Amino acid sequence: MLLRRIDELHLDHPFAGARMLRDLLHPESFEAGRKPIGTLMARMGIEALYRKPNTSRRQRGDEISPYLLRDLAIEWPNQAWAADITYIPMRRGFLYLFAVIDWFSRRVLAWRLSNTLTTDCCLEAVREAIHRQGCPEIFNADQGCQFTSGEFTSLLKAHDIRISRDGKGSWRDNVFVERLGKSVKYEEVYLKAYDRVADAKANLIAR
Repeated sequence: MLLRRIDELHLDHPFAGARMLRDLLHPESFEAGRKPIGTLMARMGIEALYRKPNTSRRQRGDEISPYLLRDLAIEWPNQAWAADITYIPMRRGFLYLFAVIDWFSRRVLAWRLSNTLTTDCCLEAVREAIHRQGCPEIFNADQGCQFTSGEFTSLLKAHDIRISRDGKGSWRDNVFVERLGKSVKYEEVYLKAYDRVADAKANLIAR
């Protein structure tokens, strides 16, 4: 219940860190302190979303890429794709939803559910999207280690796809994927409590 409520509050207050979430939770009789809430946020793969100047820490060898979509007119399909990972609560436990969308059509091109934050499911979904739709000119994602890894960037470079990265913690840079995650949760996930991974997949496919 606490994990789900943190997730809901994060969607409504994306700028809230562990201290603010603690203060929002206390009137609801959740007594968790700042540090436990911070631990749960890390477990879910979420953080307070605001731009942090000169504080990005990438793994050694990870490549730094600029944000290519600012002020760019998106005028045709496959001009730019975007991707993100979203936490999905279940009755017991949780999953992660990875989705790739086309910025022009706002269509979901491929997606995967996983119980771990690994690069494998991301690679599978991107390969599926390329197989079905062809290659985009630009691929935009955040600075998570799944997307800055050598495996992920090598896949994009092998298809001559230009790599774009959000500013760290800036949800506005990938706003359409963020909106997709919020819609999926409020219109589907929060209305049901999935018991099994198969139930989650079946219901998300139906949507």
